[in-house]
Amino acid sequence: MSGDSPPPDLAGLLRRLPHRYPFLMVDRVLELGGGRVLTLKNVSIDEPFFSGHFPGRPVMPGVLVVEAMAQSGALLALGMMSAERPAALFMLTGIDKLRLRRPVVPGDQLRMEVRLLKHHRPLWKMQAEARVDGELVAEAELSAMEVEESTP
Repeated sequence: MSGDSPPPDLAGLLRRLPHRYPFLMVDRVLELGGGRVLTLKNVSIDEPFFSGHFPGRPVMPGVLVVEAMAQSGALLALGMMSAERPAALFMLTGIDKLRLRRPVVPGDQLRMEVRLLKHHRPLWKMQAEARVDGELVAEAELSAMEVEESTP
């Protein structure tokens, strides 16, 4: 974002994601600008997936950690697109160099940082990291594609 543009509406940006509970994996957008976004997910024992993953030892499924990073990447792309453009839907098209380094458990606060690597409309490539208490828990290169949003 340039220095003369108005600050982004971070809460409004979250509303532009098509995901809703229980599949919205981002609670807050903390920062956006300079080709990066920082987001937050508070991991609560009340999450519906914990009842079966795993009983007696709740662990957030790794695919949902990746989903949280992917949703953060979509927020980065939406935040970088001009307001005049029609709304786009971002579809995850690839996950490369994925590493899940440690389990994410109830009570953790997952902080995702996603940086833009490359963008050539409609394709996006991003580097994503998820951390808990500053410790890297997951990282990946994510690819996504803008698609026209259609109503069902």
